[in-house]
Amino acid sequence: MSVKMHLVYGGELVDTQKKEFKDFSQVDVVGLFPDYASAYAAWKNAAHRTVDNAEMRYFIAHLHRLTDETTEESAEPA
Repeated sequence: MSVKMHLVYGGELVDTQKKEFKDFSQVDVVGLFPDYASAYAAWKNAAHRTVDNAEMRYFIAHLHRLTDETTEESAEPA
């Protein structure tokens, strides 16, 4: 079974309609998770902690998609 690594991160956005952080140095890296279920649980926990801040958003990045050499979406060195 392969691990499908996920990154959970978030921070205050400049505009809630965009994904641009107000202060990149303040981005909260919640952590890396080996599956979507555990990443989702961490995302949900972080989102609930900051529910009173309308500009704060958390995201789940599917890091395994960046390194999956079998898909066209994979990131490759330039």
